[in-house]
Amino acid sequence: MALVVQKYGGTSVGTVEKIRNVARRVAKTFDAGNDVVVIVSAMAGETNRLVALANDMCEFPSEREYDVLVAAGEQVTIALLSMSLLSMGYNAKSYLGSQIPIYTDNAHSRARIKNIDDKKIREDLKNGTILIVAGFQGVDDQGNVTTFGRGGSDTSAVAIAAALEADVCEIYTDVDGVYTTDPRMVPQASKIEKISYEEMLEMASLGAKVLQIRSVEFAKKYNVVIHVRSSFDDRTGTLVMKEDQEMETVLVSGIAYNKDEDKISIFGVPDQPGIAAQIFTPLGEAGITVDMIIQNVSRDGKTDMTFTVPKSDCKKALRFIEEVALKIGADGVSHDNSIAKISIIGVGMRSHAGIAQTMFETLSTEGINIEMISTSEIKVSCIIAAKYTELAVRVLHEAFGLDSRK
Repeated sequence: MALVVQKYGGTSVGTVEKIRNVARRVAKTFDAGNDVVVIVSAMAGETNRLVALANDMCEFPSEREYDVLVAAGEQVTIALLSMSLLSMGYNAKSYLGSQIPIYTDNAHSRARIKNIDDKKIREDLKNGTILIVAGFQGVDDQGNVTTFGRGGSDTSAVAIAAALEADVCEIYTDVDGVYTTDPRMVPQASKIEKISYEEMLEMASLGAKVLQIRSVEFAKKYNVVIHVRSSFDDRTGTLVMKEDQEMETVLVSGIAYNKDEDKISIFGVPDQPGIAAQIFTPLGEAGITVDMIIQNVSRDGKTDMTFTVPKSDCKKALRFIEEVALKIGADGVSHDNSIAKISIIGVGMRSHAGIAQTMFETLSTEGINIEMISTSEIKVSCIIAAKYTELAVRVLHEAFGLDSRK
């Protein structure tokens, strides 16, 4: 007997009939002799509807009441799925995050899990009960409902799997695994059988939408094996797990792209200690994440500094940077909202030379100019003009032999 944690996203529970299909899949897993805990998201589109209601009600909704509102979507799903299983003759029971409870800090809409009290869950499992848990939500020390942000149900599932020391955490979605790149852009993209936590973290941070970053961080910390699968068929998906020797033989595991960043440049910055802090401190205090940074020193004792920020924060970031530019006597500020970040990822890079060279030569052959470069042990990222995104992904996918992977 194994303990299996399953998570079903909004597209998997988008209608009553889809919820019945999930119930049949859950029942099949239980009938195979497994203990089963199921985490579900709100039905597809429901969270967006609730957010729209909040925004229609007032310009700046109370953070506490916002969480109370958006957490309601999962309550509907857990009740419907439990009803379906009960009607099939199974012993099922639904739980809100606050009923388990899943304790979090009090950062509404972006709460972090502090502790999970697994006593009730373990007692119900001993009695042969299938547990249905609302994803995306918890409760703080004052009893307030908290939520984890978009994609938070993934984090709920992995955290519960870690607390229960589950054998596997199955993440069911509308795709059948993690691919070498976006198959909508590159039809030759192939499904990856196994991928390391580190590679999955890079892919998630660079635009791949399969798993929420925090869920992968949780899985890595507690060594939870994640199985990304489709809720619409029984095929094996992708295992996200600890790195092994087989993974190290693959130079590049995947190609990721992200068009949700803008580039900001500040020219003629005085080249003296403390200037970088003056530029980036206001952004950090405003909660604006700065990604790639390059600095060029000129002969006249001044520098040009360029960096990228999320597209949604660009307008706010520009306001801060223009104020700082005046304060420090910089020559000017500009921004570019038509860029893309292209990245190659693979744990095999650690022990193989020439990976970056192949990437740069491939892009150069296609006449694609590289504006910025960032590297890590298992990743190389380049900023290019957004209009070349699809071409860059296709040629890099082919250059690293990913088209032919089986």
